[in-house]
Amino acid sequence: MTAVRREAFGRMAPEEGGGEVEKFVLQSDSVRVEILSFGCIITTLETKDRDGQFSDVVLGFDTLEGYTRKHPFFGAVVGRVANRIANGRFSLDGKEYQLFLNNGPNSLHGGAKGFDKVLWSAQVLPNGVRFFRLSPDGEEGYPGDLKVWVTYTLSGRELAINYQAQSSKTTPISLTNHTYFNLAGQGSRDVYDHEISIEADSYLPVDDTQIPTGEVAAVQGTGFDLRQPVELGKHLQKFHLDGFDHNFCLHQGQDRRLVARVFHPPSGRIMEVHTTQPGIQFYTGNNLDGSLKGKGAATYPRHSAFCLETQNWPDAVNKPHFPNVLLHPGEEYNHSTWLVFSTA
Repeated sequence: MTAVRREAFGRMAPEEGGGEVEKFVLQSDSVRVEILSFGCIITTLETKDRDGQFSDVVLGFDTLEGYTRKHPFFGAVVGRVANRIANGRFSLDGKEYQLFLNNGPNSLHGGAKGFDKVLWSAQVLPNGVRFFRLSPDGEEGYPGDLKVWVTYTLSGRELAINYQAQSSKTTPISLTNHTYFNLAGQGSRDVYDHEISIEADSYLPVDDTQIPTGEVAAVQGTGFDLRQPVELGKHLQKFHLDGFDHNFCLHQGQDRRLVARVFHPPSGRIMEVHTTQPGIQFYTGNNLDGSLKGKGAATYPRHSAFCLETQNWPDAVNKPHFPNVLLHPGEEYNHSTWLVFSTA
């Protein structure tokens, strides 16, 4: 059984539009997760180690103020398009669209005020919570009135996130959740002792602004071959990598499949990622620098967390040979990701 509770978390400042922010607590025997109606943000995710001790394994803040200030998308749902669009530009049906540039020369995670920075309406479900918002035509430069539903459900050891959307005009869309994990517990120094595997035969090389070059490169014989588990710290050293911030190309298909697995030997915690999405961005918190005060006054230095963001491929709207990222009127965008927690 999953218990669901809703409670007040804070109030938006008048200049941010005001409004009450609620927190939804989903709890099973083995997982406890807290999610905000602001940005659909996962603020807390507690799971057991091999001795049955709960720890919070996601980065974040204790107060709403932490989330309304600038931060690297901790726990949030990002959109309308996750990841980067080159030069913030794309063309549809002969019309050019210009987005806000918030990541060097590119647009990242929806622009200046993406889905992570707005209040969603919420509906409690027997085992979870469903959030809804209407992203109006022209918001952040994107075409079409977009209705979006994000549903979190918890059953036992499994947290499911489902994304659905419908648009009045053809629009690019790619939604993901940007939670930062550390299976040793949030506030731990690094993730070097985590063992990771990703079920991908290819990845996307990027230019110096993190935009895919267009090449779909084989992982074989490179530092991007994570098909067998690697210990992260040793692997980065071996291949002289500063960290990962790359899209791994998943086997295509609409069905649920296991795409990544992370094991933390000291605690015994395991996290599996299953998804219907065509890509997964593996990010090792390269831009964390210890300057943010997180939960319990923790600081978050470089490489103190990892993200596994299931999504479409970055800049797909400008790369015709990448998976289709366009949603047309009358169609439904519908993707799910499942996080499964266990111990060994």
